[in-house]
Amino acid sequence: MIEKKPTESEMEILQILWRMGSCTVRSVHEELIKNKESGYTTTLKLMQIMHEKGLVDRDTSSKSHVYSAMINQDKIEKQLVGKMIDDIFSGSASRLVMQALGNQQASEQEIEEIKRYLDSLKLK
Repeated sequence: MIEKKPTESEMEILQILWRMGSCTVRSVHEELIKNKESGYTTTLKLMQIMHEKGLVDRDTSSKSHVYSAMINQDKIEKQLVGKMIDDIFSGSASRLVMQALGNQQASEQEIEEIKRYLDSLKLK
């Protein structure tokens, strides 16, 4: 269990670090501002707080500090989805799946992946 749940803004930064690997604050900030307005100092402060919380590691060996995610993406996704299933869908994973598929159009590839996954569950 992750002791300190990341905030929405921290999750945005973690997703960048998971996708790109280790990054400077500048690199993370440049990715963030593609989707929303944010100041560089806000990004810097958030990443410093994340370091204090143990969500990211910081390499200070060069002038520009390099940050990397300290928590596993799969682990946090499972924890957050489990909490969402319990809190919002009264423990019903099927209600979550139906809501997710009803709200956003899945690609043919995603539908095939879902079918394969469901078939693998039947075999267990």
